[in-house]
Amino acid sequence: MNKLLMRGGRIAAKSTEEKEMRLEGKLFKANLMMREAVVTRDDPDLSFVKELEAALIDLCHVLDAPIPLWLSKNTHEFAAFRQTMFFSDQYTENVRFDRFQIRLL
Repeated sequence: MNKLLMRGGRIAAKSTEEKEMRLEGKLFKANLMMREAVVTRDDPDLSFVKELEAALIDLCHVLDAPIPLWLSKNTHEFAAFRQTMFFSDQYTENVRFDRFQIRLL
């Protein structure tokens, strides 16, 4: 079982067994879900943070969404709840959705 811990403002994972990472993403507009996808990563050579970053990039490609800016609020939310949301102001380009929610499965 994976446990997320905050260490010096960074997310660290503690795992008793090797497990693949599954990340779910949903795009919403006006509280209606437009698209949903799940990506799976299994690279034991990568740290948890690097694997999360790669999974987020994969998820954005699958959903045809730009890659958001990860802020400190995202780190705190993800560590506490295993999920976080990105809003339109966290993108460097215009997006066709109001929010992008990711959740670790």
